Amino acid sequence: MLTLAIDMDETMADTTKEINNWYEREFGHRLSEEQLHGVEFRNAIPEAHAGVVKRYLNSPGFFRYLEPFPYAIDVVKELNQKYRVFIVSAAMEFPNGLKDKVEWLDEFCPFLNWRQYCLCGDKSVVQTDLMIDDRAKNFTHLVGAKTYLYSAHHNVAETRFERVDNWQQVAAKLL
Repeated sequence: MLTLAIDMDETMADTTKEINNWYEREFGHRLSEEQLHGVEFRNAIPEAHAGVVKRYLNSPGFFRYLEPFPYAIDVVKELNQKYRVFIVSAAMEFPNGLKDKVEWLDEFCPFLNWRQYCLCGDKSVVQTDLMIDDRAKNFTHLVGAKTYLYSAHHNVAETRFERVDNWQQVAAKLL
């Protein structure tokens, strides 16, 4: 079986929506799709709010209740029948999220086992046959892998990699 590495944040789970939820609770304002188009959330907010996104991401519980993208869980379940699936997340950047991410995976992906979780600091240690990720930088170390860039507000200008816009497109390409 071919190996398939799948990112979590902004690929399986809607991290931006949760950041926006926290931001709205704190500042009473949501950022629109237009405000986020082509930029990182942290660069779309006023300079006076610098650092809040990092604070959210470092908060215990932040990653635990992320909403899965539509069809993500069902498609990953099917992919797990056809490929050796590994969920790969650069989770060490926000160590309070490690427990959250394991609990999230246990809840939403009970068809996976803990051996399929690769929570690391740098994805360059990962070699795989296929990878789905929202960050193009995570593809540059791969040798001979087929890559799919999962569309996100921050990567709209990226043109080097084949793109998937949603999990239905993932299913059409890989199932």
